[in-house]
Amino acid sequence: MVVPALVVLLPLLGVAPDQTAHVAVGTSLATIIFTSIRSTQSHAKRAAVDFDVLRSWAVWVVIGTALGTLVAGYVSGAQLALIFGIGVFIFAIYFLLPERKGTPLFAAMPTGLPRVGMAGTLGAFSALLGIGGGTLTTLTMTVCGAPIHRAIGTAAGMGAIIAIPGTIGFMLIGLGESGLPWGSIGFVNLPAAVAIVITSVIFAPLGVAAAHRLPPAVLRRVFGAYLIVVGATMIAKF
Repeated sequence: MVVPALVVLLPLLGVAPDQTAHVAVGTSLATIIFTSIRSTQSHAKRAAVDFDVLRSWAVWVVIGTALGTLVAGYVSGAQLALIFGIGVFIFAIYFLLPERKGTPLFAAMPTGLPRVGMAGTLGAFSALLGIGGGTLTTLTMTVCGAPIHRAIGTAAGMGAIIAIPGTIGFMLIGLGESGLPWGSIGFVNLPAAVAIVITSVIFAPLGVAAAHRLPPAVLRRVFGAYLIVVGATMIAKF
């Protein structure tokens, strides 16, 4: 998640307070296009990506992403930041709670109308939060019985499916906005995105390797603690 860092840095580039959250989310989605592809390749080498889930969820996730982007165009920067902070806190609580032992909450990934609803919701909230669906996909797959490492690997693939339409959407809803920093197309700042991508592509394989070395229980706690910090940063900022 690069949104909190961008929220801190973008005002230094002259971005207006009410535009900061939108530019942060839009730029974050742009970076996820490239970093998720790189990360998916690394996870796939470890057989930790469920491509059947990606194929069956893709259409509904894209539709949800488009709807989430439209909603983002009608909320203020402070409201968008608050949505981000609250959403991340909810995810953090799940990962910090003791892991459910025995039978998973659901026996398998949903199909039919439940899949349509969950995939659409995943896309919509991911677009609003600028997170590429990683947290939501991981959460969904783990409650459906998938191992945490396979859930994280599949979530990386979901990132590109969400980030491409999400980036285009934030470009479009930001067209015509005044006061945006140099190099911006709508609410996506290309120089910032390129800088983040270069750094992330280099270090993404290291992150994947570290994640696979950690025991699942430890990985859950680390992820949950990270989300608490991210959510608190966003809420405190606005």
